[in-house]
Amino acid sequence: MIKAKDGLPPLREVIRRHGLAARKSLSQNFLFDLNLTERIARTAEPLADATVFEVGPGPGGLTRALLALGARRVVAIERDDRAIAALEEIAAHYPGRLKVVAADALTFDPRPHLDGGPTHVVANLPYNIATALLVSWLSVEPWPPWYDRAVLMFQREVAERIVAAPGSKTYGRLSVLAQWRCAARILFDVNPSAFVPAPKVTSSVVHLVPQPAPATCDRAVLESVTQAAFGQRRKMLRQSLRALGTEAAALIAAAGLDPTQRAEDISVEGFVALARALAAWRRGEDIR
Repeated sequence: MIKAKDGLPPLREVIRRHGLAARKSLSQNFLFDLNLTERIARTAEPLADATVFEVGPGPGGLTRALLALGARRVVAIERDDRAIAALEEIAAHYPGRLKVVAADALTFDPRPHLDGGPTHVVANLPYNIATALLVSWLSVEPWPPWYDRAVLMFQREVAERIVAAPGSKTYGRLSVLAQWRCAARILFDVNPSAFVPAPKVTSSVVHLVPQPAPATCDRAVLESVTQAAFGQRRKMLRQSLRALGTEAAALIAAAGLDPTQRAEDISVEGFVALARALAAWRRGEDIR
């Protein structure tokens, strides 16, 4: 058997031996190209002093790249019990540097498994839970969060929503939340042919760095404002914001915005101003 350059068996052999055929129910698409997994891992550098939190490692292609590039420690959470034995083989190859946890990422809190040093989130996310996971990481309280950067693969459509600018048809609630709390950019695309099985969509790797001090506002109130505004995105603010239960005109004026604008025209700073005005109104302050 020919071994890869890290001394471990080729991923196709690992998958065959452990019966790891991709399952649609788990939104699994495996990356066999170790050059590509290495490229993804390099975008998370420096790794030497970091703990990497990885979601959905599957047979461990990206895990291997992270460890080979010198990640001090990787905490990998995997829901598919079939993959655990394959990942434990990697752990044995890198003693003391890989911790494998069998759990559901949507309910898993990684913080008890971290050691206080810098933490990077690096993952080829299962598409069916990717957005929910990102929102949960962007909603961490208190802020700054437990991670200092994230390198994540999404469907191209989701990646575009994350980085979309005001005025774009893809600009929405996710754009506002992500850009309020992080500096986000798309690094590169990944062709469907890189995966087994090949998805029907192009994927993109997104790099996010938490802002140490985002513009001050209550996250829950900001989410209420964006939900109301984008929930009726074709309507002007003076109509869509009525869903908040306050006088929309006063709220918009307090934020210094134009009542004839629509949600997609409002910058992140504008939504923060709306959230501040709404919070003040809820505290009983006069915002007129």
